[in-house]
Amino acid sequence: MVPNTVRVAVGILGNAASMLLYAAPILTFRRVIKKGNVEEFSCVPYILALFNCLLYTWYGLPVVSSGWENLPVATINGLGILLEITFIGIYIWFAPAEKKRFALQLVLPVLALFALTAALSSFMAHTHHMRKVFVGSVGLVASISMYSSPMVAAKRVIETKSVEFMPFYLSLFSFLSSALWMIYGLLGRDFFIASPNFIGVPMGMLQLLLYCIYRRDHGAAAEAEVRVHGAAADEEKGLKAAVPMAVLVQPQETTDASK
Repeated sequence: MVPNTVRVAVGILGNAASMLLYAAPILTFRRVIKKGNVEEFSCVPYILALFNCLLYTWYGLPVVSSGWENLPVATINGLGILLEITFIGIYIWFAPAEKKRFALQLVLPVLALFALTAALSSFMAHTHHMRKVFVGSVGLVASISMYSSPMVAAKRVIETKSVEFMPFYLSLFSFLSSALWMIYGLLGRDFFIASPNFIGVPMGMLQLLLYCIYRRDHGAAAEAEVRVHGAAADEEKGLKAAVPMAVLVQPQETTDASK
């Protein structure tokens, strides 16, 4: 009884961390809407996250799991589906034609693959155990892909020495969510929930480490830029201040000449 209570508590904490993780890109897409441009942001993490949420929502439902043993998994991933669809929709709306085409070329196969997985698990697998093994195996591959996708952003951070396109809260909540769901899976002896997070935890730690390293460089560069702009502004103010003085002096010289 006690282990099950602990597992439920960890599942609730995992739900909270995952909710923050799924909501973290809100700030990113607020910027996209404000600027009307997706800039250098990639759609790949959001599309892979959508695929992961679809699979684990299906995994947590009684069709695959036994009863509602994985209710926390189904609820949080159901919310994730709604958020990821919203983010992808915003991305496609504001993306240039080339990026829009690329996003659609990824989304459509993902939806088709999920539909195929759901159909096969419903009609070809006749027990909950077989369905969990099949859907969990596909989900395992999807989760590994999802946790690996931020490495694209990490590569950009290393190349540019800037953390502008790797949001801190996304990395933090990814680490917390992975850690909690890993514990949840281990407590329930559910390999298909725990194992993807064995990859998610070190990936999250790596992102946080990169953020700490390159945040200082980014901050120093921003500070230097502010100093340059400040010096330019002071120089411009000096020129503007000098012009009125010259104008004021000119009439005085004319008056003296007339005398």
